[in-house]
Amino acid sequence: MSDAGKDENFVRSQIDTLRLQANWIRLSAMTMTHRARLGHTGGDLSASDILSVLYLGGILNIDPARPQWPARDRFILSKGHCSAAFYSVLARRGFFPEAQLRTHMEPLSMLNGHPDRNKLPGVEANTGPLGHGLPIAVGAALAARMRGESWRAFVLTGDGELQEGSNWEAAMTAQHYNLDNLVVIVDRNRIQQGDFTENTLRMEPLADRWRSFGFAVVEIDGHDHAALLEQFNNLPAEPGKPTCIIAHTIKGKGVSFAENKPAWHHGVPTREQLDAAQKELGVEVTW
Repeated sequence: MSDAGKDENFVRSQIDTLRLQANWIRLSAMTMTHRARLGHTGGDLSASDILSVLYLGGILNIDPARPQWPARDRFILSKGHCSAAFYSVLARRGFFPEAQLRTHMEPLSMLNGHPDRNKLPGVEANTGPLGHGLPIAVGAALAARMRGESWRAFVLTGDGELQEGSNWEAAMTAQHYNLDNLVVIVDRNRIQQGDFTENTLRMEPLADRWRSFGFAVVEIDGHDHAALLEQFNNLPAEPGKPTCIIAHTIKGKGVSFAENKPAWHHGVPTREQLDAAQKELGVEVTW
């Protein structure tokens, strides 16, 4: 077999693995929500492919054995209500034992409803109040620039979250300082709490809005692991500019009864629904 054929087989195997890992994250998140009777299933599921590629696809320069390693990339989950998927990928990456996921939202648990950097390794910032993650990420990227360091700042935002004005103040700052070590990923699932984003407050043309703030903008299928890998491996999108990746996703992706339904923004699966989701996702959670 030629080297090209070997490389192609390796990439195909990596993508297949990431797809299974993303589905495991989905089922793990749904299991956590089912057990706690609280959570945000739809957004957990729409973000799982993005999280799997970042954390398990070799994109983020991080070390679970040294969560405070100074040279690490910084990832901030601005849409902090989707903590179940985030905790699942952190556990799978080795920041803490997967068995700890059973404690999600229990009294005194390290796994709060929203991430808490004071309790859990791998969490860079306390998030939950929307519109805060991007300003924090801009500060992190600027700190790296001022220190002459090479680490990058990634932030995953919800699309409805972009209705918060603090995001656009941060975007102006990122443009002013030419922060090409900043990567904004928008989980563009088009649903926010209670309704579709365009019914709540029209966001389109979203890509043009980001361009007008000086960002290099890439639109991508947020469930296409190969496309995500390729884009994340080619950052910044334009030297000298911060990058915005608009990841077009489906709320509730992978579970047919939850897909593209506003009620599943914070829907809680029953035991029967969890069993049905497991069959669709084709994975098993053993923690």
